[in-house]
Amino acid sequence: MEPVSLQDFVCALDPASLPRVLRVCSGVYFQGSIYEISGNECCLSTGDLIKVTHVRLQKVVCENPGTGQTTELAPNFQGKPLTSPQSYGTLEELVYAATQSSKSLPIRFMSTHRIATKARVVPQEQPLKLEAVEMHQGACCARCVLDSGQGFLHLPLSQQGPFWKLEPGPPRTLLQVLQDPTVRDTLLTCSAFPWRSLTLKPQYEVEAIMHFRRTVVKIPSTLEVDVEDVTTSSQHILFIQPLLLSEALARGGPFPLAAEILEVPQGSPNFLSPWLSSFQKGQRLCLHGVASPPWRFLASTRGRKVPRHFMISGAYRGKLRRRPREFPTAYDLLGALQPGQPLRIVATKDCEGDELENLGFASLAVGDRLEVRGSGQALGQHERDIDVLVCQRLGEPTGEEEAGEDEEVEDQEQILLPLYFSGGFVEELSDARRYSLQDLTAQFSLPCEVKVVAKDPRHPADPLPSFPGLQLEEKILEPFLVVSLDSSPEMCFEIPPRWLDLTVVEVKELPGQPSGALRMATVEELTEAFYYRLRKLPAVESQAPPPRPPKSKGLSEQKKQMSKEKGVKVPREPQGQPTLQLLTLPQYAKIPASALHASQSFCQERSSSFQTPGQGSA
Repeated sequence: MEPVSLQDFVCALDPASLPRVLRVCSGVYFQGSIYEISGNECCLSTGDLIKVTHVRLQKVVCENPGTGQTTELAPNFQGKPLTSPQSYGTLEELVYAATQSSKSLPIRFMSTHRIATKARVVPQEQPLKLEAVEMHQGACCARCVLDSGQGFLHLPLSQQGPFWKLEPGPPRTLLQVLQDPTVRDTLLTCSAFPWRSLTLKPQYEVEAIMHFRRTVVKIPSTLEVDVEDVTTSSQHILFIQPLLLSEALARGGPFPLAAEILEVPQGSPNFLSPWLSSFQKGQRLCLHGVASPPWRFLASTRGRKVPRHFMISGAYRGKLRRRPREFPTAYDLLGALQPGQPLRIVATKDCEGDELENLGFASLAVGDRLEVRGSGQALGQHERDIDVLVCQRLGEPTGEEEAGEDEEVEDQEQILLPLYFSGGFVEELSDARRYSLQDLTAQFSLPCEVKVVAKDPRHPADPLPSFPGLQLEEKILEPFLVVSLDSSPEMCFEIPPRWLDLTVVEVKELPGQPSGALRMATVEELTEAFYYRLRKLPAVESQAPPPRPPKSKGLSEQKKQMSKEKGVKVPREPQGQPTLQLLTLPQYAKIPASALHASQSFCQERSSSFQTPGQGSA
């Protein structure tokens, strides 16, 4: 095939013959964009191969050949009718052409000029039907019928035209006319236009596949490039179409999908996993499908100077046991309180009431047991409202309490802690159950302290049981792909295309699948930088920060400063009117003096039990 322009090739193309392979004979380059303009390809190099898969009609430009006037039509435009106006000088030429062709009388035609006869006047471009040729008044005439049905008339065969033969049949669309080879490159007429004749100039959008292009290339047919059809000699050519893992995930398969790595994202790694070093160009993979369930958990080790961070799959099958949680502030206690779930804690630091800038707050000693009741507001000094955490002081645990038969005691002391209070608390816990990851996260809120007591049987190298403690921190909902290497198809792992988007190419050969169950790496260690990137996700950023403590001085220091000022007397507070008053929660009865002495003895005993070996008593 000789090189032709892309426009001529597309106009003469039979859509049933697709796909076709073309070679670019003369390239083209537009300086406006390196790659594309308005979503269309505009740069083609000489020698490029293009596999045309689809041709779509974009629009049709109609032009008046006499005046050069143009207008655009949509592809679904229908004329009434769109015809082929083959011009004939006389009626005799029209009749002769009709009898010589396969078509016979009657035929439809029209004249570009007005026809005046003794019987009537026929306007220009009035459709007529020629039914027969017969003798009339001693002359050979054509018996014609008006399309409007208003009678007939005889026209001599010598009648001057020009005459146009009208194609019979219903109105046709632009696409139907353009695909008809008999009317291609000819003048046409349409009753919807005032023009006597017009030409059609279609513009197509060519969809094609090119080497190392991930997406289908769209090329306008008006691009000034010459092409050559090389379909016959290019049957052995395989067009390599790169594919991102995110694209394979978005299109949903089909899975399993055999692929070969073409490119690995550059930059620092996000995972500290052994399979990451195998991701190199030329390595073959098998994409098994979307991982289920789609959620993951972020976790960090406890009890280490340098914590390690992990991402745990929702399909993790190890067994976990709850560990007591630690709370550095009262605000953390409020965040951990769940409706219907009692929260009991033990103080790990001593705290005096005047340290909280309000003498109305109670003191705490190491070993004090508290039960968190909820939040409230209290009236502090200078009549300021302070957000507080309402707790109940508990006595020493008895056998009935350890068995779960808790009874409320009306004379328990009420403890108010400002939310900004930075003390130290540890959860009082007596839960020895072994939970699955799904059950644990469904029953308890995050963060949650756990100890992995049994590893995942599908993951022989599960590192989590070796740590003394683990904190489950956040739940992330993100789709992952289950992938295995061609070199070890029995071991699978899950990778997130959002953060590790490999460029691969689909291959035909699937690696050999093992007969038994696939082993799954459900735990992946994260780099510290990637871990903190995940903690900055929008779900985490929306959380409100904890309250800041007030900047004012303590009440005791204010009294000392005011007493030193000359001529200023500090009034004494009237007895029975405390500085701090609870606003939203009812006051509880004070404990009797006997119980108070017992509570002080209990605090001294608990405080001595927390002393380290060799440390003397204060």
